[in-house]
Amino acid sequence: MGIFNKFNKKNSIKSKDSIKAKAMFLNSTNELDRNKYFTMGFPLDMVQTVNELIEYLPNLTKYDVWSAENSKRITYLLGEQIISFPYRIYFDEIEEDVFSNMSDIEKMIINCIYSRSCNGSVREKHIRNLLSIEYPEWSIPYIVKICDEYIAEILQLVYENLKDKNTNAIKEFCDNNYISFCKSYDRMISYWNEYYRWDCYRYKNYVGRKLFIECFGASQKINCLKLIK
Repeated sequence: MGIFNKFNKKNSIKSKDSIKAKAMFLNSTNELDRNKYFTMGFPLDMVQTVNELIEYLPNLTKYDVWSAENSKRITYLLGEQIISFPYRIYFDEIEEDVFSNMSDIEKMIINCIYSRSCNGSVREKHIRNLLSIEYPEWSIPYIVKICDEYIAEILQLVYENLKDKNTNAIKEFCDNNYISFCKSYDRMISYWNEYYRWDCYRYKNYVGRKLFIECFGASQKINCLKLIK
């Protein structure tokens, strides 16, 4: 049964609870310090590790923009916890010698953070790093989010890495965040229509569609606009 064919009373209640929790969460985080800006994107038991890693982020940023100046954040339900991370960050890349000396867990955290970079090549590099190893469940929100963006090469990269793997954990995450996921599905389609329709006229052949249906568990016929309203 497709992900969007299971809207029952239970899901309706879960949705209302999630929306209420999200509102309370966002209202309490209007002003974020540098550390909290990133730690909210990870499970609570990782806060200390993330805090330590943030100290290695460069002070220099692209266009002299500190990331907190971009107030847009992505919010998901991860297990029983509401997480939130920035839509874009503007930090220069972390020094390679610093990154290479980090543990595997630390590298995965950095890869998650930089998957939100304002630079598409940086996003691609770090999502590739993340997918090259056995990714933890707490990285799934970052993997899913990058796939509703406009760079088809990144969608292809993610699809090639996931198509032959067991993605049940990702499908469960998408099911638990079905309204956000539905919006992501619509967003992915809109980018196909705007930028890739001439190169891939048949939508059923577009890599984004294959990724969302085969790997993320979307049903083949989705009426997201009706759901969101």
